[in-house]
Amino acid sequence: MRLLVTGGAGFIGSNFVRYWCEAHPEDNVVVLDALTYAGCRESLSEVEDKIDFIHGDMGDKVLVEQVLREHRIDVVVNFAAESHNSLAIIDPQRFFNTNVMSTLGLLDACRSVGVARLHHVSTCEVYGDLALDSNDSFNEASPYRPRTPYNASKAASDHAVRSYYYTYGLPISITNCANNYGPYQFPEKVIPLFATNALDDLPLPLYSSKDNKREWIHVLDHARAIDMVIDNGEVGETYHVGTELERSVEELADQILSILNKPSSLKTIVPDRPSHDRRYLLDSSKIRGALGWEPIYDFQSGLEDTVRWYRDNRAWWEPLKKRAPVDESGVLWSERKS
Repeated sequence: MRLLVTGGAGFIGSNFVRYWCEAHPEDNVVVLDALTYAGCRESLSEVEDKIDFIHGDMGDKVLVEQVLREHRIDVVVNFAAESHNSLAIIDPQRFFNTNVMSTLGLLDACRSVGVARLHHVSTCEVYGDLALDSNDSFNEASPYRPRTPYNASKAASDHAVRSYYYTYGLPISITNCANNYGPYQFPEKVIPLFATNALDDLPLPLYSSKDNKREWIHVLDHARAIDMVIDNGEVGETYHVGTELERSVEELADQILSILNKPSSLKTIVPDRPSHDRRYLLDSSKIRGALGWEPIYDFQSGLEDTVRWYRDNRAWWEPLKKRAPVDESGVLWSERKS
């Protein structure tokens, strides 16, 4: 197979590329990435000799068409996205530019050239949120009710992808996934932020809604799920990828501090961000039943391995912390509402 991975220098994308190169060494893998602040070429250092890397924007239809033709791409996997909710509050336009308009460019290029499959990676956050005491979960037929600019831009990209299937017959599939954790995640996200701050004895900024929950999945379990969808998933279908394992923000902080033997006094409450979703939970029975996927990573051991990875790879994450455009401990959201 000849595979194009967009956003392959990001967290989930780079883990997927490393996974694919190991699981399918006979395949040709091309990575296209715009290398924005959260893109890190070094995340692909282990597989540089196994891939072709192209620096560019997936919204550049001419470039993408050229890549698709020259490399005779069979399957495109689209990870490319702006994904940080806090930054989306400050600069929503960049999220709609990337997540909607650039996705349209990719769709048009795939339609023009003709690919066997475009797989689009989405998020649980497009559905809105659930009450903390609810027994509900989101299934593939749940209505989209995004509450933040990031969520709305991802919802719009999902709609665009589906529209190209129904209108033009573009062979697509979509996965909506729970919150990922693992190595090589940009240190603005909660687990690497807490881990790297704790390593330096810096405050762990907990939003005042510290009981809000997220469902967590190891990034390599996510990669396996996408592999199964590409291999055996139905064209035009959506599959949820989740574990049913939930942790609150404060529980995460406590676990990370315990792993690193750091004091709980590092926990620091900061003002909550606007439209902060309370809880997401995906019903993943479809992918489990239809494709036989199951998560294999235990959360406690997976989290311990992840925290140790950040402890042992300071040279990777330390320069990246200077790139982060939002200071979670100092943003005054009340000043941003206008």
